[in-house]
Amino acid sequence: MKRSVSAKDWLPLAKGTGRVAELPTGEAFRSEWIDFEHGIRVGNIEPHERITQILKFYLEQRYHTSFVTDRWGRGVYWQWICWLPRANREAKPISHDVNFGCAKLFISADTDTKIFKSGLQIERGYTQEPEPYPGCLLKPDWDWHRLIKQCAAGTKLDDELRRLLKREGFVAEVGNFEANAVFNAKNFKSARQIRDAAKKYPKRQEWAGFQLYYPMPEREVRASTGYELVKAICGVFTEVTPVMNCCMQVPLTTED
Repeated sequence: MKRSVSAKDWLPLAKGTGRVAELPTGEAFRSEWIDFEHGIRVGNIEPHERITQILKFYLEQRYHTSFVTDRWGRGVYWQWICWLPRANREAKPISHDVNFGCAKLFISADTDTKIFKSGLQIERGYTQEPEPYPGCLLKPDWDWHRLIKQCAAGTKLDDELRRLLKREGFVAEVGNFEANAVFNAKNFKSARQIRDAAKKYPKRQEWAGFQLYYPMPEREVRASTGYELVKAICGVFTEVTPVMNCCMQVPLTTED
């Protein structure tokens, strides 16, 4: 990001003997665990070294609420990991046990483009039956509907997207995650473009969704220490939270 991350967004350094703390503060994370050939390493390392535990710890400390961790991948390396506020999911009258319906913070290592992404994801899922697997069919209480409603010029979401894409180097994508419409500082005009682009993807038997993320090329990842990378991710999460709050039933707050 062009704007530096505030010190208040950094994870605390452990004090004491110099031994790595057992709390998942991020000090023990290594940037080489973002592997652009295999994915994000989560296996065969200690719990306090895992990015899943580190970012969950940070989010729960910052927002004073419980987060659910989900992922795509198996074994030692995962390709995509997300964290969603449990309170927002439980507030949904229909989809209170479905992660797909919730706005979530995510990270991913794109093995094709060699880009590390961190930011916000909101899924549309499938919109017509038959349902390929349980919980993937769009329901009236999904956060996707709030996203689309806010995708108009002059809304708070529009203001936040304009700031992040035009000034902070973020990227927005909407589509089926294979041939997405991509918006950045060069072509973004208003949030209405997100809604218009989403309409182009077939309703039947095609998954779709929205991502807002900060792209970090492999060379930047390799030039960073593990702790610097963790701090950068936390800074990105802070930047996209106002957009996330526009789309959730239960917004995140740093107040006790």
